[in-house]
Amino acid sequence: MAIARDEVGAKMPIINGIYAEGSLEAERLATAAAQGGASALLVFPPGPFTMGHRPEMVIDHFKRIANASELPLIAFQYASTSPQSYSLETLIELLDKVPQVRAIKDWISNPHIHNKHIELLQSREQPVNVLSTHSAWLLSSLVLGCNGLLSGSGSVIADLQSQLFQAVEKNDLASAKKLHKRIAFTADVFYANPWVDMHNRMKEALVIMGKIPRAVVRPPLMKISESEILKIQIALKKCRIIKAFS
Repeated sequence: MAIARDEVGAKMPIINGIYAEGSLEAERLATAAAQGGASALLVFPPGPFTMGHRPEMVIDHFKRIANASELPLIAFQYASTSPQSYSLETLIELLDKVPQVRAIKDWISNPHIHNKHIELLQSREQPVNVLSTHSAWLLSSLVLGCNGLLSGSGSVIADLQSQLFQAVEKNDLASAKKLHKRIAFTADVFYANPWVDMHNRMKEALVIMGKIPRAVVRPPLMKISESEILKIQIALKKCRIIKAFS
């Protein structure tokens, strides 16, 4: 957080992720983020929710985080096939009871439910923005009417994502389709199996682009192979992020 604040200062808002095994730890992280200058908090489902949850557990988790800071909250909505995903009913109850939740990062991975999120949440008396993180089908997601996007691959292709969002906002389908084709090259390599390596791949892309000096990974994650790094390099060239191999 301190490094991010030093780098960007007041030029743009900083969203701090709250990823914790339990609510007490999440409270502590929220307090530290607020004191460190965060503009908003992205709240991941806590670890125990991998075994399922009750709606009151979700509400209490978010209330604790909300009470720890006055920052707006973004609820990370996991894929509908995950036990950590919130049902639409739970999500609506959460928004009713914790009004600090101002947006969701939507990874529901189901176009029908995703569209329901957009229709119901963004039309509330106090609108709740749906921020897409469906990076593998971003164009299809944005044309449904998302008010923004919040994607891990934005660390590499933020400019392309921004251009795509603006093209969709202008109903410029021709430009949007061209940008989608460029983005698809990176999506194919970043989100290949196993998914656990997605951010490792993005770090290697940033090294290739000269943005960071090395791709550090924390155990149990491991550095990806040289052959996979080459695939990333080829993808970056195809989408015209880099002009030539170094």
